[in-house]
Parts: sequence; structure tokens; C-alpha cells
Amino acid sequence: MIELGLHTDNWRTLSGSFATACEAAVRHGLESIEFAVIHGQYFITAMGYDPSVSLESNPRALRRYLDSKGLKVSQIDGSYPLMGPLGSSHGVQYVQQSIRFAAEIDCPMVDTVDGAFEIEGLSREEVFRITCDNYRQVLPWAKDYGVIVNVEPHGPYTTDVDFMRRLFGAFDSEHLRLNMDTGNVFIAGLDPVEYLRDLRDFVTHMHVRTTSHEPQRRPCAARTRIACGSPPSAAARERRGISRDASSCCKARAGAGPCRLNATARTATSARALRSCGPCWAAGAADSMSPLMAPGPVQRTRR
Repeated sequence: MIELGLHTDNWRTLSGSFATACEAAVRHGLESIEFAVIHGQYFITAMGYDPSVSLESNPRALRRYLDSKGLKVSQIDGSYPLMGPLGSSHGVQYVQQSIRFAAEIDCPMVDTVDGAFEIEGLSREEVFRITCDNYRQVLPWAKDYGVIVNVEPHGPYTTDVDFMRRLFGAFDSEHLRLNMDTGNVFIAGLDPVEYLRDLRDFVTHMHVRTTSHEPQRRPCAARTRIACGSPPSAAARERRGISRDASSCCKARAGAGPCRLNATARTATSARALRSCGPCWAAGAADSMSPLMAPGPVQRTRR
């Protein structure tokens, strides 16, 4: 069964707050959200112009707020890149604290990624070794807290199927799984359906986003560099192609056997694609999605 939610990060480009995103989820009849966390404080968030949550905030109070809205958290976006030396010095502790926070709010998953570029001065084999060292420090926390750590295809390492297959094989852990992202894989120049067929047994969560099917309209056709969840306005008119891929991805995953898959839709177009997935779709969930990307009045400020 697929449950549909939204990622509050969509409101970052709109200078929207966490509360604004949650209210939109309620307004559209959704039951799940995903949000990014900050290891520390960000003054823009405190001012109400960013939809992320600080790991220093009170998780019990956050849980009460979400309960009052009838919302649950499908995944925390703890995506400081875990690949390479900076992953060792900054990413490991960030993800560990994300796991602790997730457990406090009854969230079952934490998402992790790599960065936008290959790491200069290191071979892919060296990066793989460091990556394994970093996840080796994170996974005991995941096991103790009963949280799944997902790896999302985002940059040059995670969009490499062989790299991902080796990473999952190095641990063979039920706490290390895949957050599939249709848009990231597509913009990297790959077929999302084929990518998913190779790794579908590891999928527990999915980001379904829309982007142009025309290579020249892709934000970064030569590499995966997506910083924000919403597509460029020029490409927004050309969403249909990736939506077909999104639907096929869901069907490909459904063929792997029973799974309770959480899907974070990026746009109403993505929701319609998910709805076409037949028996794997939670009936009626997409009817309330449109227009997802019209979250209502949003405060803006000039800086």
C-alpha cells in the first residue's frame, strides 16, 4: 500500500514556515509529512520563513502539535552528505541526532544523501570506504532506536547503481534502505524505472517529483544537483513525462512483494501519477491533492 504525504521543503522556495506546510497538508487531506532538520539554529526558520525544524527543539511539543493536526511524520530529511571526509566530521553526528529526534516523534525513517559533486582528490573506491565507515557509525543508533536509515539517490555516488548495490551489500541490514527519488535519478540521465528495478527490494520511501522530459529543459542535465523540491517555472508546464515514470516506478516496486511504501509527492501532477498505480494505491488519497503547490497565503520578506 502507498501512503501519500508531502515534504515541507517545498515551502522553502516560497519563504513558508513549517506551520504553513502542515496546514496545507491538512487542507488537502494528507496524513503524512516529511521535513528537514537543522543541527543548530537558523534565524530565517525562527523568523517563520523556512519550513525546517531544529534538532534543538522540543520533540515532545512537536509531536503534540502534529497530533493536533492529525499528522504523522513518514521520514525526517537528515541529508547532510555522508560520503567523504566531511560526512565523517559533520554528517555522522547530524544523522545520529536525527535518528534520536525521529524516535522521539514516532517517525520510522531518516533520509541521507551524497553531495552534488564528486569529491576532489579521492577515488571512488576511497569514497566508498569512507562512506561505509560513516554508515557503520550511524547504523548502531538506527538499530537501538528502531529507525530505518534511507539512502536517497541525489549525487554522483548514489545515482550509481553499482555503488548503491555495494553499499547495501556491505551491511545487509534491515536498517539501511532506499529512499527512491524519481526526479534526481532522471536528471542524472538515468531511467528511474530501470534504476528502481535494480534496487527495488530496498525501497521503503519514495520522493515523486516532476521535471521536464526534454533534456534541454532539465536544470542540470549532466549531473544531479537539485537543491529545492519545486521545479523551475519554465519546466513546470512539461511535467507529464516524469509522471509516467513515477507511475511505472510504483508498479515496479509493487512487484517486489508486500510493502507499506510512503511516497512524498512534490506536485499535484505527481499525485495523479501515483493514483494510476491501481491496487498499490491507498484509495482516494490523491483526490484531495490538487492544487498541492498552491499552499495559500505565504509571508514574504525582502532582504
